[in-house]
Amino acid sequence: MSKITIKVNDNGSYRITGDVELIDGEGNSFVTKQSFSLCRCGRTSNAPFCDGSHKGVFESVVRAPKPTEE
Repeated sequence: MSKITIKVNDNGSYRITGDVELIDGEGNSFVTKQSFSLCRCGRTSNAPFCDGSHKGVFESVVRAPKPTEE
């Protein structure tokens, strides 16, 4: 099984890379590629996928907390 990566893009989508199955609330599968982007701004016309509608109107920069030294 390959490692799945989810990247939170600055001011943009979630980028999913790896062998993953994306399903809706009823268990139906979406057709995906090995790498695809999910919308997190809510402006896409191709939900749940990102279509670039966020550009210039959505701002969010998320960083993971830095590990604390013991």
